[in-house]
Amino acid sequence: MTDIAKAGTFSLGDRTVKRLGYGAMQLAGPGVFGPPKDRDAAIAVLREAVAQGVDHIDTSDFYGPHVTNQIIRAALHPYPDDLVIVTKVGARRGADAAWNPAFSADELTQAVHDNLRHLGVDALDVVNLRLMFDAHGPAEGAIEAPLTVLAELQRQGLIRRIGLSNATRQQVAEGRRITEIVCVQNQYNLAHRADDALIDELAEAGTAYVPFFPLGGFSPLQSTVLSEVAAKLGATPMQVALAWLLRRAPNILLIPGTASLGHLRENLAAAEQALPDDAMAALDGIGAA
Repeated sequence: MTDIAKAGTFSLGDRTVKRLGYGAMQLAGPGVFGPPKDRDAAIAVLREAVAQGVDHIDTSDFYGPHVTNQIIRAALHPYPDDLVIVTKVGARRGADAAWNPAFSADELTQAVHDNLRHLGVDALDVVNLRLMFDAHGPAEGAIEAPLTVLAELQRQGLIRRIGLSNATRQQVAEGRRITEIVCVQNQYNLAHRADDALIDELAEAGTAYVPFFPLGGFSPLQSTVLSEVAAKLGATPMQVALAWLLRRAPNILLIPGTASLGHLRENLAAAEQALPDDAMAALDGIGAA
């Protein structure tokens, strides 16, 4: 069994989690819409992740919608005391599977209650406000109104900690003036490195950065350099890509997702993958290309 503790730990507010976690998005059906083809297999993946020591699971009630949270509850409830479940609000799914903004006070409040009900908890460990000014990447826009709604729900005891997703540096600064921001979740990987400066700023502040699509997402990472480094190290390209993220900055928490037990174990093995300096230098060049 892989010792994922070798990747170290970092804080999510007042909670400490292992740096290698699990993202539940792929447990829903194709396009993150509808149920999975094999619900029992999805449950098995979640249980294996926790058995391997994962204590940080990322989800959202708009995955499915509702599907992944219901599967998480079926697989893991009552939850281990050390498990931190991070969810997201701020979007809703259309009947055509579209990702639509859901920023109003009523929509955000309803989303929080939906997450509570489907996960079977009295309070949500972490809620990320997913910003939808541009569904494809961070874009400027005022976040005071929706974030204030979440801060009020936090005061009511329904949310323990708050983060931001798909956010710009300016929005992170704005958010900190309203409430404590325990994490920022943006797209980032070997080839997509627009957040380099933000990651370093957050590291200095002791704030977690959680890259989504760490392995490229719907378009898996393809790189001759990555493949060559992996072959030299006797690892898979995806293990090397995850190991690079772990070494990139101490505040990076990983949530690679999969619906496969084999891929789950492969991803978690990245915790034990050492990257020598020459490998890091070669991999750094991918993002600069």
